[in-house]
Amino acid sequence: MSRRIALVGTLLVALTVTLPHAASASATKSTVSRTTTVSCSPHTPSSSEPSRLAPLAANAVPGYSLAYCSDFTGSRLPWGWEKFSGVPGGDPSGYFEPSHVVVHGGVVQIKTYRDPSRGKSWATGGICQCGAPRTHGAFFVRSKSVGAGPDDVELLWPVAHVWPPEVDFNESSAHPLSSTWTVHFTTKNKTKEHTALVNLKQWHTWGVFWTPTTLMFTVDGFIWGKVRSSRAIPTGPMTLDIQSQTFCGIMPECPTAPASFEVDWVQEFTKK
Repeated sequence: MSRRIALVGTLLVALTVTLPHAASASATKSTVSRTTTVSCSPHTPSSSEPSRLAPLAANAVPGYSLAYCSDFTGSRLPWGWEKFSGVPGGDPSGYFEPSHVVVHGGVVQIKTYRDPSRGKSWATGGICQCGAPRTHGAFFVRSKSVGAGPDDVELLWPVAHVWPPEVDFNESSAHPLSSTWTVHFTTKNKTKEHTALVNLKQWHTWGVFWTPTTLMFTVDGFIWGKVRSSRAIPTGPMTLDIQSQTFCGIMPECPTAPASFEVDWVQEFTKK
C-alpha cells in the first residue's frame, strides 16, 4: 500500500542541509555542441531559481565530492548531454523527437505533444549525460511534471546498452500523483520497486546513492527505499538519463493533452 513519503521516510542524515518538503530507450541520440558547464550556486532558497531552490553545496554530502553540476542556463544543453531520437525500445507507439527538448528560462523542458511531423501522433523527448558515464556515486535531479499522461522518469542506464541493469529513481505513471523507484536486474528482468504518494506537479529533489553494496533512494532529503541485494546492484558504468514516453496502447501512460517534464538542475557526487 502506498504511503506518503513525508510520513514514512527516514531523514537522510548524510546531507548537512535539510531539503524543503514540498522506462528506457534504445533509440539513437543526436549529438550536441560543446558548451560551458555552468557553476551551480550553494543549496539555499533562491528566488532566481525556477524551483526556488539552488543546488546542493559542494560539501553538502559528507564523504562525497561534487563531480558535476548544471543549472541549465542559456538556450542549449551543456557539453556531455545528448538528445534522444527515434523509436524507444519496447515502445513502438512512441517517438523521441529532439526538438521536444528545450532549454529555456533556467530549465530543461521535455515536451509531449502531437507532432505534425509524426502524422499528429504523440512525440516526447529524452536526454542522457552520455559524455560522462560513472560507476557509483550520488545523483540528484530537481524536477516536476506539468500535465498528466506520459511516463516521466529519471534513471541510470548501462553504457554497454545490455539491458538490464536499469535503476529508475523517480518514475511517474499516467497520473502524476505518485512516484516509483525500480531496479531491474538479471537476464530474466527481476525487479525490486516501491511506490509512494507524492505530488509530482510540485518541485522535488530526487536522488539515488549507488555504492558497490547498496542503492539508496531519496526525495527532498528523506530516504524512501534501499536495495542491498548483491544481484540487484549494477557493477558497470551507467549514464544519467531523463525522459518521457507515451506507451499508448501498451500501458496506461498515454496523454490526452500536451504535457511537459521540467528539470531545474542536476548534480552528481563521487566518493572521496
